[in-house]
Amino acid sequence: MRPTVHRGLAAPAARGCPPALLVVCALLGTCELQAARALKPNILLIMADDLGIGDLGCYGNRTLRTPNIDRLADEGVRLTQHLAAAPLCTPSRAAFLTGRHSFRSGMEATDGYRALQWNAGSGGLPANETTFARILQREGYATGLIGKWHQGVNCESRTDHCHHPLNHGFGYFYGMPFTLVNDCDPGRPPEVDASLRAQLGRYTQLMALGILTVAAGRAGGLTSVSWKAVAGLAGLGVLVFASWYASFGFVRRWNCILMKNHNVTEQPMVLERTGSRLLKEAVSYIERNKDRPFLLFVSLLHVHIPLVTTKEFLGKSRHGLYGDNVEEMDWLVGRILNALDEHGLKNTTFTYFTSDHGGHLEARDEHGQLGGWNGIYRGGKGMGGWEGGIRVPGIARWPGVLPAGRVIQEPTSLMDVFPTVVQLGGGQVPQDRVIDGHSLVPLLQGTVERSAHDFLFHYCGKHLHAARWRDRDSGRIWKVHYVTPRFHPEGAGACYGRGVCPCSGEGVTRHSPPLLFDLSRDPSEARPLSPGTEPLYQEVIATVGEAVQQHRTTLSPVPPQFSLGNILWNPWLQPCCGAFPFCSCSQDGDNSET
Repeated sequence: MRPTVHRGLAAPAARGCPPALLVVCALLGTCELQAARALKPNILLIMADDLGIGDLGCYGNRTLRTPNIDRLADEGVRLTQHLAAAPLCTPSRAAFLTGRHSFRSGMEATDGYRALQWNAGSGGLPANETTFARILQREGYATGLIGKWHQGVNCESRTDHCHHPLNHGFGYFYGMPFTLVNDCDPGRPPEVDASLRAQLGRYTQLMALGILTVAAGRAGGLTSVSWKAVAGLAGLGVLVFASWYASFGFVRRWNCILMKNHNVTEQPMVLERTGSRLLKEAVSYIERNKDRPFLLFVSLLHVHIPLVTTKEFLGKSRHGLYGDNVEEMDWLVGRILNALDEHGLKNTTFTYFTSDHGGHLEARDEHGQLGGWNGIYRGGKGMGGWEGGIRVPGIARWPGVLPAGRVIQEPTSLMDVFPTVVQLGGGQVPQDRVIDGHSLVPLLQGTVERSAHDFLFHYCGKHLHAARWRDRDSGRIWKVHYVTPRFHPEGAGACYGRGVCPCSGEGVTRHSPPLLFDLSRDPSEARPLSPGTEPLYQEVIATVGEAVQQHRTTLSPVPPQFSLGNILWNPWLQPCCGAFPFCSCSQDGDNSET
């Protein structure tokens, strides 16, 4: 006897209850607990970092080996128009966790910094935001996050942890509160505020030279400046140098750390061991919670630069260090999937794989490309409008419930994961705020054929760059671009020489009339339409324009989390093991909770 279907979901056999025993215990009324638990699947969410949609075999790559992720797609449902809500890490993940555009929580740039820059900044995901982890925790789930967070840590003190994962519904956290940057690898050039850091260095050198010149002039009797004034200038110079070096000179120690729950366990982290530590933690978490419903969010550090790759995978791919890192990532995913199999959890687990946004085209070094491949799609990381910056893999598997091998070519969003997970866990989506995502359950199961999204809005920082319309009558998918980045050099397809393309200012082009593409026929956005080539041009522009105006009525001001005051490094907020500022600790052996 199969338990009653909950919310339109077909439930597999109750975990730990053989079919024959199900019949007996159902007749006796003793399997209610097992049946109820079967209706709440385990939920495993895996998110890669900076992975291009064209880097996976199941999305058309024929030169990189990703057998484990490809197997996941073969056994589940693959989304071909899955879209990030933002083209950079922090805002994209905020939208993923909450089901809301990141600007609704202040987790988006106004015109300055577009992502959190320091562990010791005061910005981060506000405590009044509701994540899917918080809702499932209330529903009795064990909730864990292994890997990257990048949503802030503290607000007013080093230990308040107001933005910490444990303050957002996760019952267990092991990983990086920040994100990988080149500064985490001593052999790489600096990345965090690299241009400002270089300027400060030059200013400090000029100040030192000026002080030495004044001192020499005073010693030689060439100037009447008092020694007291020289000493004051020297003290000022030392103060400027100290403040500069205390922040930027310690980027690796301040930002590249590992935490376990509220405690810093490794500072600075040893990159070569981090991947294996995260894998052990993920496998251990599954084993510890195999007998209860759990939500596990594995937020991988792969394939973000500096592309730390173990020697077992170095030189093994056909695409240099980046390819090696992708293939190692696939192996890590395979090991996590194997852990489900080994504990008999495959059929009772909803497994989902994605990336936070498109591949990083501008990531290069003297040896070549360090960023991903976005397939046929134009643009990449940091570009809020072009498909290459926001189109990401989307794979969901739940054997016996979701049809194997199904491919869905409907527009969906990372924000849809929030209501999907909440529904699967038996919770309720908050009714006191705007939720931009829609549950994917009907679409994944095949009970509906069309996406719940008629329109999707694509932002770069606070600026609306493009909007998408899925015309239900014709089935055509239109894309309207209001702003696009200016590539450098012109026609290059990216903004080389910069970290990423800008969202506003002189680095963008505003289009009046807007650019129009038919993604149904031109997914690579190569041929803009005009009134002369598309009879529906004016109608489409007007329809999308009306949708944009209606969307804007849902916006309301919130405190900006990326303001200068929230972004700056604050020593009193710095997570630290040991005595500040001599923060230092290391860990050995297995980090798993006993």
